[in-house]
Amino acid sequence: MTTPLDYYDIVWRMVAAVLCGGVIGLERDLRRMPTGFRTMAIVSLGACVAALAGERTGDAAAFSRIAQGVVTGIGFLGAGVILQRGDKIRHVKGLTTAAAIWLTAAIGLMCGLGELQLAVAASALAIAVLVLDFVGSRLFQKPDQPRDPPEEDTFTSRDGD
Repeated sequence: MTTPLDYYDIVWRMVAAVLCGGVIGLERDLRRMPTGFRTMAIVSLGACVAALAGERTGDAAAFSRIAQGVVTGIGFLGAGVILQRGDKIRHVKGLTTAAAIWLTAAIGLMCGLGELQLAVAASALAIAVLVLDFVGSRLFQKPDQPRDPPEEDTFTSRDGD
């Protein structure tokens, strides 16, 4: 059995989860994407609380089941932000936001386990990827192309292909 965490350590882990998830959500808010600060902060906090509950059992198998449940549940939430549009050509949007939700849950699990350096590093890398993609798409856009509103990664396929 593990030694119980003190109150301040538990609170600090939960605050770290909210901050890490919130920063990723803030980037999504600024780009006007389907999820934002509140959603990402709550996803991260929820995963953190699940990890804290699993850690208190002291049973590695129980924690493994909790982590699997979090990842599976978040998959359903991520699926909710993926949209399909079009008739003969389907555009799938929301993949980046769905991936960010999944990563935010993993970061919350890390915060719950006390792996704060890993959680902060993953959050920073996520922000870097999201921001660099946005900046890169603006820098390398051809001058004769009209500026589109910010979009998610788009997958286009033709029916029957």
